[in-house]
Amino acid sequence: MSRRRTSSDDGRRGRLLVVSAPSGTGKTTLVERLVARVPDLVRSRSYTSRPARPGEVDGVDYNFIERSRFRQMIDENAFLEWADVFGHFYGTAAADTEREQAAGRDVVLVIDVQGARVLGRRGVAATRIFVLPPSRAALEARLRGRSAGNEDEAILRRRLETARREMAASADYDYVVVNDDVDDCVDCLRSIVLAERARAEAMRATASDIAATFGA
Repeated sequence: MSRRRTSSDDGRRGRLLVVSAPSGTGKTTLVERLVARVPDLVRSRSYTSRPARPGEVDGVDYNFIERSRFRQMIDENAFLEWADVFGHFYGTAAADTEREQAAGRDVVLVIDVQGARVLGRRGVAATRIFVLPPSRAALEARLRGRSAGNEDEAILRRRLETARREMAASADYDYVVVNDDVDDCVDCLRSIVLAERARAEAMRATASDIAATFGA
C-alpha cells in the first residue's frame, strides 16, 4: 500500500488560516477539533499576558508570560500580530508560524478582529474565517457559564458590545460560519481547509510533478 502523500513531500509552503469570533463563541474548541481531523494542520499557540483560567495549561492553551516579557517581545518585533484585548495582551510569534509553514504545515491563528486587521495591513496572506454565535442569548449564556458568576456585570456587557462590533467585521472575512452545533461547524471548517488546499495555485507544484510522470 502506498503512503499518503503529504504537503512536506512536495515542498509546499504551509498556508495561514485565521479564525476569529467573539469571546465565548467556542472558537478554541472548534479549532482543536479541526486540527485533530486534518493532517498537516496545526494551531498556533498565542502568547498572552493574562492569567491562566482554571484548567488551562501553559504551552497547551496559551503561552502565558508576564506583561513585562510581552512588552519586551513587542520591542524585539517578535510578533506577527498582537493586540490588547480587555486589558490583556495577546500575540502570535512570527518565528513559531514560520517554522511550521516552512515544514509544509498549514497554521491556524485563533485571533480576534484586531489581530486579523494587523495581518491585513502588513500584507500577510491568510484565509480568514469568522465564526458567529447562533444568537445573542446563546453567547450571553456561554459567557455567564464560563465566568461562573465571578465576572462583573459591567465586563459582561462590555464583552457583548464588543461582540456586536466584531460581528459587523465578519463581512471582511473570506468565510463566515455559525457555531450552532459543534460537530457541524467543525465539518464546515474542515471543508474550507480542504477547498483552500485544492486551489490551483496551491496545487501547482503537485500538478507539475504528476504531469512529469507522463514524460515529454
